[in-house]
Amino acid sequence: MITIELAEQTDIRSISNMAHIIWPDAYGKILSKEQIDFMLEKSYTVEGLAEGMVNGQFFYILKEDGIGQGFVALKTFADKLRIEKLYLMPDVQGKGFGKALIDFAIDKAKTKGKDILELNVNRNNPAYHFYLKQGFQVVETVDIPYYDYVLNDYVMQRAIDRTVSS
Repeated sequence: MITIELAEQTDIRSISNMAHIIWPDAYGKILSKEQIDFMLEKSYTVEGLAEGMVNGQFFYILKEDGIGQGFVALKTFADKLRIEKLYLMPDVQGKGFGKALIDFAIDKAKTKGKDILELNVNRNNPAYHFYLKQGFQVVETVDIPYYDYVLNDYVMQRAIDRTVSS
């Protein structure tokens, strides 16, 4: 059984542990080991994740039979809902969990009255193709300076249909 639950402060260690497994697998062929280590240290330590929560990111953990298998972080803006993070454990990819997290984010966007769901994805990340299949489109190509690195991303958006079908 799959559940998606709002993460509490007590879940931060679990999210950090998942990120430290996921990131080397997801980015090992895209980014240097130094950049992966830096990003994990900057954003996925207990302190980094707690800071994200304080700054308006709401984390949700996807669990299969009670075991955390991935997470999503959402942040609300005036005109959109933004997926700040979306990651799955390597051994559960392809099981529909990513789609479940996207569908969850769409439902949150509808609840919040937002017409746009937005995210960034590294231009070399295979997840880019997954997001295209989920109805996202590239709206901008960006190179974001981040400390000693540059994040080569696509900004992708998906329109949210808030009409209720009868």
